[in-house]
Amino acid sequence: MITFEKLFRTLKENGISQYRLYTYYGISRSQIQRLKENRSVTTHTLDMILNILGEGFTLNDISEFIPDSPKKE
Repeated sequence: MITFEKLFRTLKENGISQYRLYTYYGISRSQIQRLKENRSVTTHTLDMILNILGEGFTLNDISEFIPDSPKKE
């Protein structure tokens, strides 16, 4: 599973609110909600967020991969 918990910490640390994302930067509220729920989003959305944050930020700053638990047979 990919989580976006780091995204909201990074945004807060850099003074960027969710309101600012959809009002000034054009990221839809539905995409923000999908990120909050760790649901799938487009790479375009991730690219927009990284461009908003600026140079030096990577996917590792806004997301984290957590392997799924192995299923018992």
